[in-house]
Amino acid sequence: MKELASVDIAILLVYLLGIVGIGLWVGRKGRSSDQFMVAGRSLPGWAVGLSIFGTYVSSISFLALPGKAFSSNWNAFVFSLSIPFTAVLAVFYFMPFYRRSGEVSAYTHLEHRFGPWARTYAVICYLLTQLARMGTIMYLLALALSPMTGWSVVTLILITGVMVIAYTLIGGIEAVIWTDVVQSIVLIGGAVLCVLILFLGMPQEPGEVFKVASQYDKFGLGSFSMSFSESTFWVVLIYGIFINLQNFGIDQNYIQRYVIARTDREAAKSVWLGALLYLPVSAVFFFIGTQLFAYYTSQPELLPAGTKPDQVFPHFIATGLPIGVGGIVIAAIFAAAQSTLSTSVNCSATLILCDLYRRYIRPFASERESMLVLRISTLAIGAGGTFTALAMIHVKSALDAWWELAGIFSGGMLGLFLLGIISRRAKNAAAATGVIIGVLIIFWMSLSPAWTGEWAQFRSPFHKFMVVVIGTLAILLVGILISRFTKGKNPRSFHCL
Repeated sequence: MKELASVDIAILLVYLLGIVGIGLWVGRKGRSSDQFMVAGRSLPGWAVGLSIFGTYVSSISFLALPGKAFSSNWNAFVFSLSIPFTAVLAVFYFMPFYRRSGEVSAYTHLEHRFGPWARTYAVICYLLTQLARMGTIMYLLALALSPMTGWSVVTLILITGVMVIAYTLIGGIEAVIWTDVVQSIVLIGGAVLCVLILFLGMPQEPGEVFKVASQYDKFGLGSFSMSFSESTFWVVLIYGIFINLQNFGIDQNYIQRYVIARTDREAAKSVWLGALLYLPVSAVFFFIGTQLFAYYTSQPELLPAGTKPDQVFPHFIATGLPIGVGGIVIAAIFAAAQSTLSTSVNCSATLILCDLYRRYIRPFASERESMLVLRISTLAIGAGGTFTALAMIHVKSALDAWWELAGIFSGGMLGLFLLGIISRRAKNAAAATGVIIGVLIIFWMSLSPAWTGEWAQFRSPFHKFMVVVIGTLAILLVGILISRFTKGKNPRSFHCL
């Protein structure tokens, strides 16, 4: 693959230095633990909304969604169609629920309902999920950019990790929010530039994109059959609903943003902006993939034989964009990665302080001690994500590894949360039993597709998107059933703030 021009590399370096500088400048007043975690609960809704949007989009989205549309159709876009439904629940239920609690942690209420084990279980699942997520994003980003920049995968992983740790360590959540604002604008601008240039690059006329795409049914949303063993329209829609319920209902990355907005109205505004902005922007990513298909179908000599779908967009960036624009688009891809990574680092550090250190070690830790724990946790999580990315160099498929790990680590959290708010009768025993059975089902659905020989008959017949759906429902239904036969009081809770 052709490497980027020196001008593009220069633009990328200026952007990277600029983002670190903005993060350090904006976050210079993050001297207290409250400022580090919730920015004094004083940020405007529009900025928080752009940060929510930036958290949603990662380099996986920027690179994988065009690859999906290039190789097949818009079936995966159905995931985005589920977001408005879950945004309504977030605005009218989840966001008010967490803001009323006054807690910065998303998992304190689980202790209210089921005891310390539930809170700790959710925190550990979250932390493991974030490490896997960070590692996947860093690795896939480096893998895509290495051929274009001429830098090694290891070098790119280390650069990304060090940058994210730097401004998150010094600036806390406020640095994360305002750098997310800049990165979201760069991300959207880079995607729009690609759409325009692809239109202009068609050999005959821009409208040729739609002719070629229609001829090959590239705008299809998938089969409408009721099969749950393949990626149908309904399977992706149900998967999207459950994943987004998890995002808006129990993911610390989102809950922490509900809390930092200055008023309830601003918090609601942030949810609407972040959620609904992703819908059209994700459509732009899919459209880029469709455009790339039309572009290279009309000019097949421009695409080297054997190029994989996920490599088509990086190839176009390196060879099809004018000098200068390529640097902007690469900066946009970095922006998508950094926004997600910085969020994961800060939110993980927040939970380590609130749900682990203050809960089990020093409940009345001083301000100085709390800040020390936050900074050490930031370094540890950032380093852990970086080492995970380096370990993924030896994994056959990083994306498949991410899907499996995410299904195992996070699959049980939503079921436990829903059990707590739906069933008032569910107590400790019911919740614990539900989680055990649900996690066993999640392990079976995640691992059994690889079984061979006599064990092959016990493989899960469901598509991998159904792991979180069935795992969640198992925990919820088992918990409700057990609660009808058990009685007991819930343990006292512990408040972080």
